Amino acid sequence: MADKTYPKNIMVTSPEKGERVGVMGDNYRIVVSGKDTDGQYAIIDMIVPPGGGPTPHSHPDIHETFFVTEGELLYKTELGHSIVNVGGFVDIPKGGAVHCFKNVSERNARVICTVTPAGLEEFFKELGASVQAEEFLPVPELTPEFVKHLENLNKKYGQISFAPDYLD
Repeated sequence: MADKTYPKNIMVTSPEKGERVGVMGDNYRIVVSGKDTDGQYAIIDMIVPPGGGPTPHSHPDIHETFFVTEGELLYKTELGHSIVNVGGFVDIPKGGAVHCFKNVSERNARVICTVTPAGLEEFFKELGASVQAEEFLPVPELTPEFVKHLENLNKKYGQISFAPDYLD
């Protein structure tokens, strides 16, 4: 019988581990970063308060998935709008599909987001601020300085932002 070779980089992460970032009113825990995976992928545990979620955006070079574990989210894409409940899954392939989501329930929603390749978690860290578990910072005011900062981050990370009503 031939010997088996096993990977040496098996990873187990506890619920307390992972950097937490407040992003546009949401609370994100970076469960696995690109630093852990040689840039192959990242996993982000997103807690989205009622009414929260990002405005329409795209990132042509990133494959992004969402698995809803709590609450109810309205996902909007150029193909239409869908309510996604617990156990539902959304797949945004590479290519630049414009998308966004919003918590339409009256309690926090939670979604597990994967990005391939990694990098979007670094965008979140630069856009947001360090927070504790269950801490929600207010959505930043869209001052000219903040908008310029977002534009610079978009350019750095290959993301494109659209007007809030772009997918309505």
